[in-house]
Amino acid sequence: MAETESTKVLDEIKTKFGDAVSPDEREGYDGYLVRAENLLDFATFVRDALGYDYLSSVTGVDYIVEDKMEVVYHAYRTSGGPALLFKVQTQREKSVVPSLVSIYPGADFQEREAWDLLGIEFEGHPDLRRILLWDGFHGHPLRKDWREAYFEEDQKPFGNRWPEGKVYRIEDKVPFNKNVKYPANFTPEGWVPEGEGTLYASLGRMEKSNGNGTGSEHIVVNLGPQHPSTHGVFRMVAELDGETIVDLKPVMGYLHRNHEKIGERNTYIMNMPFTDRLDYICSMGNNFAYALSVEKLMDVQPPERAEYLRVIMAELTRVVNHFWAIGFLLNDLGAFFTPALYAINERELILDVFEAVSGSRMMCNYFRFGGLARDLPPGTAEVIRDLAFERLPEKIDELERYLTENEIVRVRGEGVGVLTAEQAIGFAAAGPVLRASGVPYDVRKAEPYSIYDRFDFDVAVRYNGDVYDRYLIRVDEIRQSIRILQQAIQDLPEGEIQTGRPQYQVRVPAGESYGRVENPKGELGFYVISDGSPTPYRYHIRAPSFINVTGMAEMSRGQKIADVVAILGSIDIVLGETDR
Repeated sequence: MAETESTKVLDEIKTKFGDAVSPDEREGYDGYLVRAENLLDFATFVRDALGYDYLSSVTGVDYIVEDKMEVVYHAYRTSGGPALLFKVQTQREKSVVPSLVSIYPGADFQEREAWDLLGIEFEGHPDLRRILLWDGFHGHPLRKDWREAYFEEDQKPFGNRWPEGKVYRIEDKVPFNKNVKYPANFTPEGWVPEGEGTLYASLGRMEKSNGNGTGSEHIVVNLGPQHPSTHGVFRMVAELDGETIVDLKPVMGYLHRNHEKIGERNTYIMNMPFTDRLDYICSMGNNFAYALSVEKLMDVQPPERAEYLRVIMAELTRVVNHFWAIGFLLNDLGAFFTPALYAINERELILDVFEAVSGSRMMCNYFRFGGLARDLPPGTAEVIRDLAFERLPEKIDELERYLTENEIVRVRGEGVGVLTAEQAIGFAAAGPVLRASGVPYDVRKAEPYSIYDRFDFDVAVRYNGDVYDRYLIRVDEIRQSIRILQQAIQDLPEGEIQTGRPQYQVRVPAGESYGRVENPKGELGFYVISDGSPTPYRYHIRAPSFINVTGMAEMSRGQKIADVVAILGSIDIVLGETDR
């Protein structure tokens, strides 16, 4: 934040909390260290007195050498500006931190994730259960002393690959060739999934009188994870009164592969293609956020041409995502595949561009620290120009003619799955979900990165917070992306696309950084800690698909079962990013 604003905030914090809050003076670090016993008061003060109403990211860190755990919070003002970064440290063995769910409801799933993967207990959390791992999982895998059955070494490349080159399969050295550890005395026949019982108990079972002396009982049903309308391997446990949703709990983790643990073993550059596999519809945007985070630590600035090409690829990605989201929302409304095919056709033309520049249509691995992997091939700029000025404006008009005033789309969307502005901010919703609820918050404007401050575009916003407005907001954003693309391709300069020589191994100075972008589904952030070694010490992803689901229960209460499918489609999640 600006120097004067930072000084003012520090003065207010000192006046209010004295020695209970102190600046983080570790080299390469920022923000404030808060005593655990003062955390609730501090968070309330930050929200109400300082105006940081949006808690974007909650990250757990294991500092095993110092024998402590740390929880890192990134809070923002929805009016714009940089983060207020604050942290709590505890003893490692008994790591207990007050839950912030009562102050920032959007901390709910993120605190559960920190408990699940690191074993940090959040006192007062309303439903502290595993969220990404199965109930019988043994241990907390992001702890630095946790070892899986296939463990070889802490960092890559493994010694048997390089430099010796004496490769063997670690599976051959593990009993039964299984990369699985179970709790003590575990047997499949005797295991009772405690988490499932807690899950169903948290919904409750209530009886309702119908006034004539007879009663009916609410029932609990599972929607998914195998159902195609749950967008992959996702499950919703719903409590029903007839066909009306009384309460709902999202259940995820069926696709979890501990991306962050892998990221802390990989070298920095090895992680770039792994980011492609998060939201696999938005590979270029994922690359962008990760590159920004590491570039902050390295103090590297890409060349002008690379900056323009990055923006072009990011905005083409936004168009790809929103066409796809609209097409499959209509699938969820029952218009099986005809609107989706119109949308997919446009997506394929943009994927042709991605394939030309990166060699891949979906897993692009295109960004590099300080630039890009390669320049545009001959003729690609002309293809992008034609898309931006001719094809895409025409096709979004055509899609709107089919859908926007369609009676079924309006009846199924208007007033369904409403999330108010206050609720959207509280749940840390991001992207179209947040802006469809009347909050004009877009990272490209709120805290501009790359060269977004050079472009003339508007933050799309709608005000009803329902399924229909979440459809409209994506149409609006496609139009704004087209505006940016037209400006970027017109102004695209000649020159280099990489600062310095391409590197296959980078040394990143010690410290912390948080790089974030306005990805199509909302704020995608990478919190990276470097200890100066070739691999990240901590690598954490603020995943919009994961956090946007936090408000799912609020959107669903009082709706019908069929509406819940539409609500989920209007959030637009990809399970590769939700589960990681």
